[in-house]
Amino acid sequence: MDEHKEPLRVGAAVRRRRRTLELTLSAVAERSGLSVPFLSQVENERARPSRRSLEKVADALGTTAVELLAAADPARTVDLVRADDTSVEDVSAEDGGDFVVRTLVRGHHQMNAQEFVGDHDPGREFQLRNDVLMHVTEGAVEVEAEGRAYQLVRGDTLYLTGGVRHRWRATMAEARVLVVAVAEHIDAVDEPGPK
Repeated sequence: MDEHKEPLRVGAAVRRRRRTLELTLSAVAERSGLSVPFLSQVENERARPSRRSLEKVADALGTTAVELLAAADPARTVDLVRADDTSVEDVSAEDGGDFVVRTLVRGHHQMNAQEFVGDHDPGREFQLRNDVLMHVTEGAVEVEAEGRAYQLVRGDTLYLTGGVRHRWRATMAEARVLVVAVAEHIDAVDEPGPK
């Protein structure tokens, strides 16, 4: 059995689609003929819809059951990526850059994490929608963010809020940088603080 083939959690895909359309559970219930409590259980992964129920929900959301399943999250809650797992690596040699990118979080989740080994296109600028953390595990890198240059060495961590334009480059051979970011499909929420 393939340890990476897990049942899918369609509830999160249903919730994302419903929220994108700015629909309430009541509106989806009315359109689909299903109950609000059942739809709530589906979204919270407490109930698995039958194929027919999923088709009703998809129709109510203006999509198809196939599209909802394609956007579903894997059901795993624990996923181990071993150091020697080459299935998560992307080896690139563009524009003279020699680097490896290892994906450390597989699938469609609330967090993305990658390890960059070596250098990459130092002219490439990033602007992520959500927050990102960069941690140097080996070597040294230079990060340019908001017009300022930051020299980072092993053990240093740089945190950037969503929307900050930045670029980086390795300043030592075999630099390793761990990049952890809130996934692009997640809406950042500003919690109201005390006033």
